[in-house]
Amino acid sequence: MKNLSAIVLVLVMFVSCSSDQQKHRSEVQSYLDAYNKTYKDLYTASSEGQWKVNTHIVEGDTLNAYHSRVADEAMAMFTGSKSNIDKANEFLKWEKELEPLQVKELKKILFLAAGNPESVEDVVKERIKAETAQTEKLYGFKFSIDGKEVTPNDIDSVLTSSKDLDARKKAWEASKEVGKSLKGGLVHLRELRNKVVQALGYKDFFTYQVSEYGMTTEEMMDLLNKFNRELHPLFRELHTYARYEFAKKYGMKEVPDYIPAHWLSNRWGQDWGEMIKVEGLNLDSSLKTKNAEWIAKQGEKFYQSIGFDALPATFWEKSSLYPVAKDAGYKKNTHASAWHMDLDKDLRSLMSIETNSKWYETVHHEYGHIYYYQTYSNPDVPYLMREGANRAYHEALGSLMGLAAMQKPFAAGLGLVDANTKTDSMKQLLKDALHYVVFIPWSAGTMSVFEKELYANNLPPDQFNKRWWEIVKEYQGIVPPSERGEDYCDAASKTHINDDPAQYYDYGLSFILLFQLHDYISKNILHQDPHATNYFGNKEVGKFIQDIMRPGGSGDWRKLLKDKTGEDLSARAMLDYFKPLMEWLKKENAGRKYTLPEKI
Repeated sequence: MKNLSAIVLVLVMFVSCSSDQQKHRSEVQSYLDAYNKTYKDLYTASSEGQWKVNTHIVEGDTLNAYHSRVADEAMAMFTGSKSNIDKANEFLKWEKELEPLQVKELKKILFLAAGNPESVEDVVKERIKAETAQTEKLYGFKFSIDGKEVTPNDIDSVLTSSKDLDARKKAWEASKEVGKSLKGGLVHLRELRNKVVQALGYKDFFTYQVSEYGMTTEEMMDLLNKFNRELHPLFRELHTYARYEFAKKYGMKEVPDYIPAHWLSNRWGQDWGEMIKVEGLNLDSSLKTKNAEWIAKQGEKFYQSIGFDALPATFWEKSSLYPVAKDAGYKKNTHASAWHMDLDKDLRSLMSIETNSKWYETVHHEYGHIYYYQTYSNPDVPYLMREGANRAYHEALGSLMGLAAMQKPFAAGLGLVDANTKTDSMKQLLKDALHYVVFIPWSAGTMSVFEKELYANNLPPDQFNKRWWEIVKEYQGIVPPSERGEDYCDAASKTHINDDPAQYYDYGLSFILLFQLHDYISKNILHQDPHATNYFGNKEVGKFIQDIMRPGGSGDWRKLLKDKTGEDLSARAMLDYFKPLMEWLKKENAGRKYTLPEKI
């Protein structure tokens, strides 16, 4: 009888515990369902406001900015409300009894709250106001060369095509003038961003942003330094090669120890690929026979060919895909971006497509984001979790498609190049390295180190430009064409410093990740050389990518990568891809002076 009583008691306790668990899960789910619905509505209103601010900038008109600020403030009041913070903390006391997704959502609610806590409501409102003003200053700025107004695309055209160093210097300097007007706003935003997150216990804004990866600032910087160290020998060879080739191009008798910034086609030196033209793979000449709409539509055709659905009609109706006419009476943000307006079916892109290979690649990249949005907008993923597995995944999948679209078999399949034309494969590998490898010191080095010092170390404003150029020189081996005093703020000429802050490492990590994914696809699905693949029409490739996209942010990003590729995040695939180039560069650089250290 005693044994029977004990068994009954255990069963009663088990049923009671099970009943409590179900009750707790049900209570939490009711709260999460209500939170998700309100979150979606407010997110949509905020997105609409920001869309107008970015796509219709009229000098002196503050109405769009006002409406955007009101919507952002409503979003901030909800996500940062004391009641939501208290509820999430209260429910997390039951963490061991809840479903893993419920726990993840509750922690996401607290992360969002730290960006807008009610306890510092006035500071949050001031930050929103300051961010809107900074965006308008950045994209409403009138660039000019010799007193004549020019567009960012005009500046890029000079830096891409002109061999006149004086003209290049003027164009480069014109591109940096915007930083002067942004410096005060950046100082103010740094103070506000830090104050807001410190209210919920974060040391600083950089630490807050990094925490979304489940990492500390030290862990993130260690990871970035690891990738920079691993890729440095190859970057050192590229830097040496580029210095000598540029000196030859511009007719210089002496080769400088560091690359003058205006010698490069990219305003920030983040991509040197323009210096190499590959015979048999000149997409620009073919694309000039097309129009911008062809490029826009071709991107969709590619994704459909590997099994994705067509884009909704509203994408074509509501997106802003082409340059604004000079006499339109308004400007827009010229930085390409993808927008998930309502966390559901309203997908849009903001671009300024022109008929060249840069925009051809960009379209495929931006649609990667768009299709990621579309794929994880499914009933299994709550609105709160409709995001990348981590922020780098979004960029990686976009960049993966950009890489795929630029490979010769892919381009030949579209008739953009002749499949039978001989191509210098080493030159193509060099061009790829000048795009992908060169980007790592910029993203995982310059941008991340500067923003870490800006927010975590509270870098003094009178050292902004000095420190910026010290970091650029150390990581990228680039120097300005002339003295740049503290009246300038050259870092602020980069859009992300102002309106997408303290997360540029996302892009660096995404390049590491994209080569892992491409390596797996090439070897295990396509069974093709990673340097010459054609994803077009392969449904198995599409399934592999969709399986990564479908869970959104609802799972663990490390487990997802390990499950899909068998590897943790590693530069192994990227180094393997460029291994043949390393030996070629060493031969090319024999007898040349190296100016970057052997190791960092």
